[in-house]
Formats: sequence, structure tokens, C-alpha cells
Amino acid sequence: MSAPLEAYYGLPSEVVFCKRCLMSNQRPSSYPEFKHTKNRITPTLKIDAEGVCDACRWNEWKRTQVIDWEAREKELLKLLDKHRRSDGGYDCVCPGSGGKDSVYAAHILRYKYGMNPLTVTWPPILYTDIGLKNFRNWLDVGGFDNISFKPNGRVHRILTRLAIENLLHPFQSFIIGQKNLAPKLAAKFDIPLIFYGENEAEYGNPIGDNMSSLRDKSYFTYQHLDEMFLGGVAVKELLERNDMTLTDIKTYLPISADELENKQLEVHYLGYYLPWTPQETYYYAVENCGFQANPSRTEGTYSKYNSLDDKIDGFHYYTTYIKFGLGRATYDASQEIRNRHLTREDGIALVKRFDGEFPHRYFAEVMEHIEMEPEHFIELCDRARSPHLWKKEGGDWKLRHVPWEQ
Repeated sequence: MSAPLEAYYGLPSEVVFCKRCLMSNQRPSSYPEFKHTKNRITPTLKIDAEGVCDACRWNEWKRTQVIDWEAREKELLKLLDKHRRSDGGYDCVCPGSGGKDSVYAAHILRYKYGMNPLTVTWPPILYTDIGLKNFRNWLDVGGFDNISFKPNGRVHRILTRLAIENLLHPFQSFIIGQKNLAPKLAAKFDIPLIFYGENEAEYGNPIGDNMSSLRDKSYFTYQHLDEMFLGGVAVKELLERNDMTLTDIKTYLPISADELENKQLEVHYLGYYLPWTPQETYYYAVENCGFQANPSRTEGTYSKYNSLDDKIDGFHYYTTYIKFGLGRATYDASQEIRNRHLTREDGIALVKRFDGEFPHRYFAEVMEHIEMEPEHFIELCDRARSPHLWKKEGGDWKLRHVPWEQ
């Protein structure tokens, strides 16, 4: 018997697909953004003994009234009343870019529940035209105050390039900024309540993550700087090798435990309190804030309204396809299957057609911006293909496992 093929990133060597959607147990259900994830990424999507993944189970619970949404809304009202201000000040922080989910969250908090949110934005590395238009519509049509933080361009390019070279993770510098900016500004302006939109349990993180709306402080704080990594590089090494100071990278780090002393912050997911369906948030954003979809489908998938803001979005989903065998069409189709907007058979047809499509549209522009040779990016992708997922046939790469063959 031949030896099992090597599995990179600590992924399960046996590939198992959910019987309801198209996701497999190769999907990371957490991504330790500040660790060196070259060798380990754990855990991954849980698929139970009946062959059903956590994301499908969660959506099943939402539909079958296991969750008492009326009771959860009462919990939300109690939380809002606790933080509601009468002096005209901001009583919550809503991070976002003007995409459909952040539009929905901020708008419903203000216009249905009477809150006064401060919206905060960590902008994309390179705005798309439609992304910038939607961002402006969010504020101008929706009517919101906003703080948009533009990080040091040189540092941002270096961190993005390092994250690609070391982790094949083009989105890391954006994700960590988006995650950490809101708690930092909330602490600075003494606004203790922070709302993100939907929990990742909607898409495959452990169901237990959505049993509470509240994230513990470990989500947005750190204890020891020498344990932190950026771009797959230890902070001390990063500063020494790239002529940077701690000030240069401070905006990318969570709040230190010392900084948070005497500050009371609560980070909540609004999707815990309110049913969250991406298609419905899209329609809501169109109606209330002038949100616009792409005029043509997004590369790598069939949809037109998800993740439109950043020219590097397509690189993120392409590299998830390389590392985990799961591309953008798989993510979109699986979510629509769970919400009964697609059959599994329709989803398979879409995945066959679009998954893994190369992000040609902005490829040259992004490579020039981060100062990377295009050939180098292709080489990095090929080196990142795990042998247990990929094989080469006739000079072309092919996935060993696909849901329609299992």
C-alpha cells in the first residue's frame, strides 16, 4: 500500500464533502491571523456523522425555529438600552466598507432601533470603482458619520507582499486591519459597544461560536508582542529586516492588554440577534442606501454582489482554491444552497464552470502595486498546492477530490 499523500497546513488527509452543500472538511474554521500559519491551520469545518457540516446545521436551526428570534430581539433591545445615550453622542461603533452587510447593520441599528452609530472603515488596499461608489452611498444616502483610516502605504504593501510570499494569504493585512480598527477607535472615543454583522458560524465556523453574540477580549487583544506575527514573520524580525518601527505596525496589531486596562469594550455580532441572509441584506442595502452590484459577474464565481470593494478580493478567493481546493463559487453556491436559493445540482454546475478562475481583471495592477513579479506569484501558488489535494495531468493542475465525484 502506498504512503498517504502529504497534507499541508495541518489539513485532514481524508477529504470529505458535506452532503447538503459543497463545502469540505478542508475549509479552515479559524484563521490565526497573527501566527505563522505555514505549517498549521486548525481547526477545519466539522462534518457530523450524518455527513452534514456545521454551517448547514446552523441554517437548519434558523429555519426550524430551534432559535427563538423574538426572544433574541428582546435581548438586543436590552443591550441597546444599556448603551443608548441621551446627549447626542455615539452609542455604538459599526465597522464596515459599505458592502451589503455593513450597510444593513448600521442602517437597521439607526433607523429601526434608534441608535447613533459611528461607522469606521479600514479601506481596501485598492478600491474598485463600484466599491468606492457603494462606500460613498452608504454614508451619503444612508446618512452616517464615518472615520476611514488609511494605513501607511509603504508598510501596507510590504505586509501584503510578505503575507503572499509566506502564507499565500493576500487578504491578511486587510483582514487584521478591519478586525482591529473598530475596538481601537471605540476605546479611544469611549464608545464601549461594537457591532459586527454576521458571525462566521454562518459559513462554517463551529456552531458554538454563535451561541453567544459576545466575543471575549482575546478576540481583540494581545498579551505579549514577541508572540505576534505579521505576514508570517515574527514582529521583531519584521521590524529589523524592513526598516520599520513599532509605530509603523501598531495599527495592525490588536489592543494590548495594558492599553485596555480600565476600558470596558463589548464586541457583539448582530447576526446573533437577527436572522442573517446575505441575499436579504443585499436587497435591504439596495433599497435603503443605493447599493449597487457589479454590472457583470465577479471573477471566480457567478454572483455580482459579494466582496466587491477591493481589487485584491479575487486573489484572496483564488488562493483559498489553491490551498484548500475551495474557490469563490463553492463559497457562494454553498451559502445559497443552505438558504434554499439553489439546489445542490445547480450549485455543482456553477462550481464546475467558475471555481478557480484566475483573477485576470486586476492582476497586473495588483502585482505592480505590491511590487511583485507576476511569475513569482504563479510560482508561489504552485508551491502552495497540497499533494493530497492536487495532481498534475498533462501539464495542468487538477483537484483530486470534487463533490460531484464523491
